[in-house]
Amino acid sequence: MKNATQKSVSLLVSVLIAIFLLVGLVIIKFSVDENMPFYIIAALPLLVFIISFLLVYFTVEEFIYRRVKLIYKIITDLKTGKNVLREQKDSPNILDDVKAQVIEFSLKKSAEIDELKKLEKYRKEFLGNVSHELKTPIFNIQGYLETLLDGGLEDSKITRDYIERAAKNAERLENIVADLLLISQYEAGELQLHIETFDIRQLAQDIFESLKMQAEQRNIHLQFKEESNKLFKVEADKNSISQVLYNLITNAIKYGHESGFVFVGFYERDEKLLVEISDNGIGIEQRYLDRLFERFYRVDKARSRDGGGTGLGLSIVKHIIEAHGETVNVRSTVGIGTTFGFTLRRSV
Repeated sequence: MKNATQKSVSLLVSVLIAIFLLVGLVIIKFSVDENMPFYIIAALPLLVFIISFLLVYFTVEEFIYRRVKLIYKIITDLKTGKNVLREQKDSPNILDDVKAQVIEFSLKKSAEIDELKKLEKYRKEFLGNVSHELKTPIFNIQGYLETLLDGGLEDSKITRDYIERAAKNAERLENIVADLLLISQYEAGELQLHIETFDIRQLAQDIFESLKMQAEQRNIHLQFKEESNKLFKVEADKNSISQVLYNLITNAIKYGHESGFVFVGFYERDEKLLVEISDNGIGIEQRYLDRLFERFYRVDKARSRDGGGTGLGLSIVKHIIEAHGETVNVRSTVGIGTTFGFTLRRSV
């Protein structure tokens, strides 16, 4: 019976009992006892109907609905985290309500379990990556120092070379820890953005100048796209956006083809400014693009470590842009190049 209530269930049962009794009395009247008064045939089913209705109603209330309400209360408390029960005494569809609540609760808990499994997998991968990234420079430093202690100190050339290598690994270790601290602060909302208005093209030009020597070593030309030779004022944290541009342009130089180029372009989109950094490098396969912004994720692990990176640059970029309430994206074609883009709020 759809949308059954206490009243409807009791009424149905009572009517059926009364009908069966009435049919029985009629049969007795015309086949067994013809002298049976008609008021008995009329009154007795009515009396039985009333009694059975009351009995069924209170039985359902006592042994079914109260227990259903208790289950409903438990589900509600689990969902809200509070000892609060919405009054359901006057609800005509408590069973439907409970069914809906159970389904909703089940789906929610299932989604939460899936999310927890995903986070657990991510946590294990992250801890493994952190351990590996920290272990490499620590192991190198330990190896250089042990070599020096085992007699290398007697050779001045080896001593200087190994100390320089150990210092380089110590610096890399320091950079990893600093980047991890920066990401954790962004995630915790502890870093406050100092929003100001500035010309992002001039900021990119300053970064071009600071990376000029690095680009010249690979004979890579740093250029602006056409129609980007004007002021492009944005409202953002200048220091953070400087770090974003520095990381993206550095990556473009590192993975671009020698004697190639790195382009920075600006495109006005209503209230937003789209900033794109492009290279004509080796490109990235489509299957890797979704994971590029994960901490320590590298497509070419050996080459990335040789370049001295911490593996956290793109993750920092993503956190900074999202802290501004904006988005960052990437598109790439193997053998043609890669383009990273992000949006910022234009200053009108």
